Amino acid sequence: QVQLVESGGGLVQAGGSLRLSCAASGGAIGNYGMAWFRQVPGKDREFVAGITWSGSYTSYANSVKGRFTISRDNAKNTMWLQMNSLNSEDTAVYYCALGSTGSGPSAYEYWGQGTQVTVSS
Repeated sequence: QVQLVESGGGLVQAGGSLRLSCAASGGAIGNYGMAWFRQVPGKDREFVAGITWSGSYTSYANSVKGRFTISRDNAKNTMWLQMNSLNSEDTAVYYCALGSTGSGPSAYEYWGQGTQVTVSS
């Protein structure tokens, strides 16, 4: 059973940067696509960025394109999300997910517990 643990969230001023990490245990991530989602209270979980098993293809939500970068290292069983030029609309709980590929939550079988990102204006 794969377990995912996110870290790196916190409070940051608008315009600042954060780097989220997602560490996997209990299994190798190399055969799976991975993604980052985020959610604010009262709203559906929203796709942020995805990456194929090899890391050769990435995709981003329009709202983060050019500001966020997703990456992974299968040897370290870890995925990252570098977030730059943060604004208040990026405030959310961020989740990492492991499974297939695509922007829908149903494509992913394993989820982390989430890490809070709060951007102050």
